[in-house]
Amino acid sequence: MDVYKFLSKQIRFEDFNQPIGMKMSRENRWVKKANLIPWEEIELGYAKLFTNKKGNVAKPLRMALGALIIQTEYGYSDVETMLQIQETAYLQYFCGISEYSEERPFDPSLMVYFRKRLTPEILGEINEMILKNIQKPKIVEDAPKETDDDKDNHTPPTPPNDGTLIVDATCAPSKIKYPQDTELLNQSREYLEDLIDTLHKPIDGIKPRTYRKQARKDYLNLARKKKRTAKDIRKAIGKQLRYVKRNLAHVDGMKKRGATLTVRQEGRLDVVKTVYQQQLFMFDNHTHKVADRIVSISQPYIRPIVRGKAKAPVEFGIKLDISVVDGFVRLEKQSFDAYNEGEYLMETIERYRQRTGHYPARVLADKIYRNRENLNFCKENEIRLAGPALGRPKKDAIVNRVQNYLDECERVEVERAFSLAKGKFGMGLIRARLEDTTKTVVALSILTLNLAKVLRTLLHHFWIFMKSWLFEGVYEKMVFVQ
Repeated sequence: MDVYKFLSKQIRFEDFNQPIGMKMSRENRWVKKANLIPWEEIELGYAKLFTNKKGNVAKPLRMALGALIIQTEYGYSDVETMLQIQETAYLQYFCGISEYSEERPFDPSLMVYFRKRLTPEILGEINEMILKNIQKPKIVEDAPKETDDDKDNHTPPTPPNDGTLIVDATCAPSKIKYPQDTELLNQSREYLEDLIDTLHKPIDGIKPRTYRKQARKDYLNLARKKKRTAKDIRKAIGKQLRYVKRNLAHVDGMKKRGATLTVRQEGRLDVVKTVYQQQLFMFDNHTHKVADRIVSISQPYIRPIVRGKAKAPVEFGIKLDISVVDGFVRLEKQSFDAYNEGEYLMETIERYRQRTGHYPARVLADKIYRNRENLNFCKENEIRLAGPALGRPKKDAIVNRVQNYLDECERVEVERAFSLAKGKFGMGLIRARLEDTTKTVVALSILTLNLAKVLRTLLHHFWIFMKSWLFEGVYEKMVFVQ
C-alpha cells in the first residue's frame, strides 16, 4: 500500500525553473489549462484515498490527473504519455514538476493505478469544481418576492424555471474483436486446453485427451471459408460445443482430485462456463438471443448495445447518458447493460435543480424520453419537454413548427459533444481492458472536453474584448482628428 504526502505548495508559472536558453510563454494552452484546475482543492479529496501511514510515497494528484488528461487529449499509449511528459517542458509544468528534467517522471505501469484511483465519481466532482468557476449563477429579475405569509411559515418562495437542459445517450465502443459464436467457443476451448496442461502433473498418470489438433482443424475449416451457410455454422458450433464440454469435464475431474486454481484462473473458468451455457442454450433452442450475452472472453462485462444506427446497428461497449447546459457537458449515467435512458430523465432534472436551485425551463431530448411518467413530471413542475405529443395527432391540434424546428436545431449541441468526445478525446474506441478503468476513460473524455471548451470560451472573450478596445480607440482618434 502507498502513503500520500501533500506538496509544500502548488507550483506557479513563476516558480518553474526553465532551462537555460528556453523562454516559456504564459499564453501556452497547457499553462492556461493548469490555471483552470483547482489542484489544491482536488488534492484534499485525493489524499483521503490513502489510509496507510507507511509504505511507498504515491505520486502527487497533479502528476496523476495531469498525465491522464494529456493521454486523453492526444490518444497516447501509457508509454508514449510518459515519454512526451519527459521531453516537453510545458507538459512537465502542467503535471506539477518544479523544474525541467530529462529524467522519467514515473513508470508507465503507474498509469493503470492512476485510472483505478481516479474513479468516475472523483472525476465527476473535479468536473463540477471546474464548471463552478466558469458557470456563474444567473440573477433572475422576475423572481417572486417573499410575502408576509411566507415569512410566517418560514418557506422561501419557489424560484421560477430557467435554462435549457439537453440530454441524450450513446455507446462508447470498446476495442474488441467482432464476436462470433465459433470464435468464442474456439477461444474457450484453447483456454481449457492450456489450463489442463497447467494443472496436469506427471504423477497423475496419463494426461486427459483434448483432441486439440482435430478441434483446431474443425475450426479452421469454417474460418477459412469465404461463403458460410447457416448449416455450416451450426455444424461447426455443435462440434466446438462438444470439445468444450469434454474439456470442462476434465478440469472438474482434476479439481476433485486436488488440483488448485488461482483466483484469476477461477474467474476465467467461470467465464468459459457461462459462455458454454449461453451457446448451448442458443444452439438447442435455435435462437441468437440470450440474457447477459458475453461477447468477449477477456472482457466479459461488455454487452451488445443495440443503437439502430446505419453504420453499426449493434455496438459493443458501455452505454452512457450526458447532459449539456450552456455548452458544458456532464456525465449523468454509464453502464454496460442496455438500459432504457428514458427511465433516468427525472433523476437528471433533479440533479440540475440541486446545482442551480431551480428546474429548467425546457428539456430538449429524443423521442425515447417522452414517456408518460416524464411528461407528467415535467407538466407538474412547469417544464416544457420538447417534442411531439404521444399517440396519434389530433385533427384540431395546433403545432408550432417554428418552435419545434428551433428546438431540434439546439438539440444538435449534444450530438456535437458526442462527435467531439469520440473523434478527439478517446471515447470513439475505448482501449482500457478493465471494467473500472473503462468507466474512468469515459469520465476523462468528458472532463477533457469541458477543459477544451473553457479554453475556447476564454479565448473568444479575449478577442471580443480586444476588438471592442481597438474599435473604440480608432473611433476616438477619428473624433479627435475631426
